[in-house]
Amino acid sequence: MTPQESFWSRAKKHITDFIYGMASHEMARHALKTRGSMEHLFILITMGDMLGVPILPPYYSLRLLPYVVPQISTWKRRMLREKDLTDALA
Repeated sequence: MTPQESFWSRAKKHITDFIYGMASHEMARHALKTRGSMEHLFILITMGDMLGVPILPPYYSLRLLPYVVPQISTWKRRMLREKDLTDALA
């Protein structure tokens, strides 16, 4: 590869990164944030009895337990964290 081709390939990469940043970076971040909140809501519905929120019968919660175990500690921390007005604005 000649230095000229290398320059053009780097320039093309920088331009595509710039366009991605302008066009879809915010959408990608919003999608990840939405996915995280939906996962936490799912865990609340299935494992809510750990916090005293009985929503589903324990039988179904126990059936889903193997899939939820890796996320339980972070979910408990997030649900039991004190929240104030600034958290709602973010």
